[in-house]
Parts: sequence; C-alpha cells; structure tokens
Amino acid sequence: MPKHRPSRTDFFAATVLASVLFVATACGGAAAPQAAPASSVPASSPSSPGSPERTTALPTTAPAATTRAPASPSAAASSMAPAPKPAAAAAGNAAPAFAAKALDVLAGLPVKGRAPKTGYSRAEFGQAWADVDRNGCDTRNDILNRDLTARTYKPGTRNCVVLTGVLADPYTSTVIDFVRGPNSAVVQIDHVVALSDAWQKGAQQLSVPERTAFANDPLNLLAVDGRTNQQKGDGDAATWLPPNKGYRCAYVARQISVKSAYKLWVTQAEHDAMARALGGCTGIPAPAALVQPPSNVFYQNCAAVRAAGAAPIRAGDPGFQSKFDRDGDGIGCE
Repeated sequence: MPKHRPSRTDFFAATVLASVLFVATACGGAAAPQAAPASSVPASSPSSPGSPERTTALPTTAPAATTRAPASPSAAASSMAPAPKPAAAAAGNAAPAFAAKALDVLAGLPVKGRAPKTGYSRAEFGQAWADVDRNGCDTRNDILNRDLTARTYKPGTRNCVVLTGVLADPYTSTVIDFVRGPNSAVVQIDHVVALSDAWQKGAQQLSVPERTAFANDPLNLLAVDGRTNQQKGDGDAATWLPPNKGYRCAYVARQISVKSAYKLWVTQAEHDAMARALGGCTGIPAPAALVQPPSNVFYQNCAAVRAAGAAPIRAGDPGFQSKFDRDGDGIGCE
C-alpha cells in the first residue's frame, strides 16, 4: 500500500495546534481567580481605617469574612460600585501598565549583601497609610477600593471607607469575603517588597519622603489573604513566593519593578530565585512604576516651609518633619 503524503492542509492544522499548546503553557499554572459575586454577609460595625501589616493577630474563632473555594474564570462579579479615587481606578488586582521585560530590569539591579537591620522601624517609612495622593482617602482604603469588587462603603465617607467586598486573592487563588470590623485582618495589604527587606537593601539611604512614597506606592501594595501575608513576613523571593504558582511570575516582576523604581538592590540568592521564577515566562514585562519617588526636600523650619509655599505641610509630603507637627494631627506649620 502506498504511504500517505501529508497535504498542505495537514501541515497547517498541525502548526496551529502547536501554537495553541505553546501559548497555553507559556507561564505554567493558573492566574489569580476572577472575583466572585457579591457576598451576602452583612456588614459589621466599622473599625478604624488602618490595619497593621503582618502584625495583627488573625482571629482563632470562625471569622465573619470567610475564604471560599477557588473561583472559576466565569465567576465574575455581577455588579461593581464605582471607584472614584485616583489610586483605586483598577479593581480585581488588575496589572498596571507594562515597561521593559522583567528579566532585563532584573539584570540592571545591583547585587549586594544584606545590610544590617539596625535602626529599622515602621516609623522610618512615614505615617502608616498616609493620604499621599491627597484624594481624601488613606492608602489602605485606596487599595481595598482597587483590589476588591462588590464593594460597599461607610456612609458619609464619599466612597472611601470600604465596609464589605470580595477579594480574588492572587497569593492563594481563593476568593475571600471581606467584612470591616473585628475580622478585617482576614484581608491585609501586603508590601510586595517588605519594608524591612527594603531597609536592608538600600532604603536606609532614602529620605523620609521617599520612604513614605515607597510604603504607600500602589505598585508595591496588594490586598491579599491575611494568614498568607503573615507567613510571608519580611521574606524576599529567595525565602518566600506565593503558594499560587500561577501568580509567581507577576509577583516577582512586580518586586523587580519596585526595587528598580526606588534604587534598591537584591542579594545573590534573591537574584537567582527571581531568575528561576521567571524561567518559565521569560517574556513577562515588569510593571511600570505608578508614582515618581519624590526628590530630596529639606526645610530648616516652618519659616522655610512657608517661604517655599508648602504650608501647611502634611505627613508624607516631601520635606515633612515631625517637629513641624506640634499638635500631632499630621499637619505641620499650620
């Protein structure tokens, strides 16, 4: 019997099939889940806007906010409240604009040893969750606004203080109901590059305004599962990566962008871990920086602040010093 000779149609079909399989497996693993429909859990009494990063003990009793099974891609939110705040434009952990390829940016990061942690404290990074963009809403609520769907708000806050919402957690690929109150810590705002890690890799040389910008930069912040965030602690890519393997490429790319934007370095072990994580998705770009770190600004006293037209000066503003704020309300040289 004569052998079958493949036709042009056979060759074209095989080529298309191979291309589809390559694209489907390029980054290995599933991406962060789509948000689920709005939760029916009633809102509890609101608590204070801030929630400490990785320091709030998670409840041991059954929380009002519950973690649900991984969401399917079709489980999109049926409705979404508007997010009028500038820093809350994108919901559901949407990726920011992209710049150069992450591996190329990684190649440009300095590789050095870890500096001593001497002198580190949270206060070195300015007021916690400062309103650096002056939109009338603190950074923590800005990120909840950005990353949660099906949000409800505390009345009278102009859609600032988030009472309830649904998080498609990128670290665990689960869906979490957020309810503000005693169990708010089931959702925490993670510094993708931890403050302590940054302190030991170049942030000591930054000014307080620059460190404040770093601690409140949306590029460096994600709403995530609280328990997983506490397990991460201040680990870098060499010691901790998200359990959701499908998110590791995006996570490492974001860390690289943050370190590049703020002129921080990586250790050799960290560099190698980042390169390995990007090995299966070498074409992934690094997210572009969302804010421009402020330049060094120094005012000798309030007279200098007023002369520069910067009064009143607020915590987080370039050049702010605690000595300007005599009554401790976050506003100096009033």
